[in-house]
Amino acid sequence: MSLAIQPADLGFFSILATAGSLGAAARELALSTSAVSKRLAQMEARLGMALINRTTRRMSLTPEGKLYLEHARRILGEIDDLEQLLGVANATPSGLLRVNAAPVFGRRHVAPAILRFIRRHRQVEVQLQLSVQPPSLADDVFDVCIRYGAAPDTRVIARLLASNRRVMCAAPAYLAEHGEPKAPSDLTRHNCIGIHEGDESYGIWRLINTHSQTQALPPETVKTRGDLSTNDGEIAVGWALEGHGIVMRSQWDVAPHLRDGRLVEVLPQYRTPDADIYAIYPKRHQLSARVRAFVDFMAATLLQGDSDAEG
Repeated sequence: MSLAIQPADLGFFSILATAGSLGAAARELALSTSAVSKRLAQMEARLGMALINRTTRRMSLTPEGKLYLEHARRILGEIDDLEQLLGVANATPSGLLRVNAAPVFGRRHVAPAILRFIRRHRQVEVQLQLSVQPPSLADDVFDVCIRYGAAPDTRVIARLLASNRRVMCAAPAYLAEHGEPKAPSDLTRHNCIGIHEGDESYGIWRLINTHSQTQALPPETVKTRGDLSTNDGEIAVGWALEGHGIVMRSQWDVAPHLRDGRLVEVLPQYRTPDADIYAIYPKRHQLSARVRAFVDFMAATLLQGDSDAEG
């Protein structure tokens, strides 16, 4: 009995979808356009549904085609991983790599690094997804997740890529008008820009005095207030740059503004809980050549930029 989904179809459909047209796929597969069209028609006939909408000028995936492609690429990636686990494939990174990252850090640091990575590893295809919340491991929608803070889930590996801390800062014009806070309690009288992000308690800032001459002091918890809030850290920093209040943000996000004086750190003698940057990936990917290569590349990239973030 003929299977509705045949293993060889997975690679064929992935190439077809990536090529974007029957003609381009035919050139890549060294086949005629009619042969590619016939094979696609045979696939759709076995499935009993259309995978691609075809017109004279363009080709697009149907909803079923998008689902087919998503699972085809995941299965092909798992086959690559199995080959590497068994020692069948060489150590050359190849296949689809699905990366997830937080929006601001992803745009500023991960996306540019990906461009350099694929120039070095031509056989790897990368999909970058940005989301405030990290995706669930059960959804199987990522291979590597770049995040602040290690994941508590024991089913994943969390590799430290770079140190990081959060910084409280404001524009010089705001501080000139409203004064500079001298103690954490002063923050309650300031306009603090709120960020709804992840599972963190909104508006709660925890501060640790690092300059105490006595024994270590417990963290001070401040419930901040303000007339501006957002779920986008880049917007929050933009508001701070315009002089609308004090923002708490990752040093990686505000370091350029601190260097050029557009933002000034407030309460520098206090630090917030660490927010180190980790690469998080399922344990089943720990021997994947493309995952190892990408994580190593990100670690080296962030190590070069660490001095800039600290500056």
